[in-house]
Amino acid sequence: MYTVLESFLLPSEKFQYDSHISITALVIIHQYSSLLTFSRVKTFKMASSVSGPIPLPESRYDLSTYWGRVRHCMEIVDPTMLLTTSKDLAHAREIVSAYRHGELKETTPEFWHAKKQLDSTVHPDNGETVVLPFRMSCNVLSNLVVTAGMLTPGLGTAGTLFWQWANQSLNVAVNSANANKSHPMSTKQLITNYAVAVSASCGVAVGLNKLVPRLKNLKPHTKLILGRLVPFAAVVSAGIVNVFLMRGNEITKGISVFDSNGEEVGKSKKAAVIAVGETALSRVINATPVMVIPPLLLVRLQRSLLKGKSLGVQTAASLGVIACTAFAALPFALALFPQRQAIHLNKLESELKDKKDRDGKPIELVYFNRGM
Repeated sequence: MYTVLESFLLPSEKFQYDSHISITALVIIHQYSSLLTFSRVKTFKMASSVSGPIPLPESRYDLSTYWGRVRHCMEIVDPTMLLTTSKDLAHAREIVSAYRHGELKETTPEFWHAKKQLDSTVHPDNGETVVLPFRMSCNVLSNLVVTAGMLTPGLGTAGTLFWQWANQSLNVAVNSANANKSHPMSTKQLITNYAVAVSASCGVAVGLNKLVPRLKNLKPHTKLILGRLVPFAAVVSAGIVNVFLMRGNEITKGISVFDSNGEEVGKSKKAAVIAVGETALSRVINATPVMVIPPLLLVRLQRSLLKGKSLGVQTAASLGVIACTAFAALPFALALFPQRQAIHLNKLESELKDKKDRDGKPIELVYFNRGM
């Protein structure tokens, strides 16, 4: 998901690193992809949308390190956050507001829990609550059945088409719910891009399913392995196409970039290319553990422990392997790159250069939300 940027650190005053990340529709859910889906903060919604003169800490962990981001992501994808109610969110805002106004003097465990609830539930760009099935905390659960269906061996053409359609439908929904909101897509664009993404996914899956059995000079076991990896190829190919289709509007119009005070400096197409390009690459990285490890492991299990077992037992084993892989791998995939990214202003469009902040000081670094 990624291109190089100048800085992984955000000014601690105004930005919080948030892994919303929001997801892969199969990786679990490309987005994990959702990896990936992290997404967060457009200054200033979510926990940081609560107004106050005192800046919020980015995280309880050191986000300049990979392990710090992993631990942060573990909190964002915590499925217990799905139990957060509107009343809980209102209470969480009160606690965060108390901190921002100096009533709460230090970051207590209650403060961190409140911030966690806001970060895992509220969209970074518009401050609205993300629909439950499309939150990163629901990523694994939302995609478990779809993933298991895609990885089911021996699917015919109809079965392959159905599960690829289901996968892309969920992927589009998650992308739409978590994408950078600088330029919302029209209904027509959404429908067109959805149709193309589904066509790409189904075309790759069906084409490879027909190609693999025809490969000569390959041992049956090798063909079996390749056949089990067809869903991975389809998910990755369609996921990349999906990202550029769903977020192509950002590349053509640019996304918002902000100064260290959280104030918008302007729109940047170059920043959009970085954001969308990294997200596309994330589809590959995020899909790999969930779409490669389970099918290879299940091939071995079906020849040993699962041999002769009923369909119900084999299905339960498949769901268990996929779920364990997803829960274990998701935070590590999401943490590869910061959600809120920084870049030197001189790397962007010429019209953005020589900009000054509200104090009249030249702006050197600007920040943007990578989105999912």
